Amino acid sequence: MLAEDSTLLREGLVRLLIEEGHEVLAAVGDAVALLREVEARPPDMVVVDIRMPPTHTDEGLRAALEIRKRWPEVGVLVLSQHIERNYAAQLLTSNVERVGYLLKDRVAQVEEFLDALKRIQAGGAAIDPEVVRQLVIRSTHSDPLARLTPRERSVLETLAQGYTNAAISEKLHVSMSTVEKNLNAIFDKLELAHTTGYNRRILAVLRYLES
Repeated sequence: MLAEDSTLLREGLVRLLIEEGHEVLAAVGDAVALLREVEARPPDMVVVDIRMPPTHTDEGLRAALEIRKRWPEVGVLVLSQHIERNYAAQLLTSNVERVGYLLKDRVAQVEEFLDALKRIQAGGAAIDPEVVRQLVIRSTHSDPLARLTPRERSVLETLAQGYTNAAISEKLHVSMSTVEKNLNAIFDKLELAHTTGYNRRILAVLRYLES
């Protein structure tokens, strides 16, 4: 399901998704209509703009948060015209499974947009690289992230975008063993011990986003 008040972008996304073999159950122009459609027949995934009518402030974000609370099995990809740090934090710090935050410019890069959808559908996350870079800038003087080496920070930055170990290895042009070694070092420096019932990858990303 899509929720985007720009008719041109909404119809363009509908056409793109159908061409790629997806079924678009609904395409609406406001958050109220989106929640109504999701309640009637929950989809696999929702793509929603943050700023929606009537006030064009955070209606889409609030709808996304409600969907994640009421229908946690539904993947949510939020689109934003600009980086909204507070909005990104609200969406991502509670849970980084089946969730994404992309800048609208990223939608024009079709392969990246479709890859984000695939990662979310598979239970992962997709966070815009520019959003992650901004969070890195904000966190450079905060502990314990300040203790990470440049390579470890690069690995954590890529992990925060939702990539698997294999994808991190490919993107950073390092071996899988190097990725695993750096992840273990990150877990140690962030003091994320092995604890039954907790995923250390998710905890690391949450610690990163909260910093």
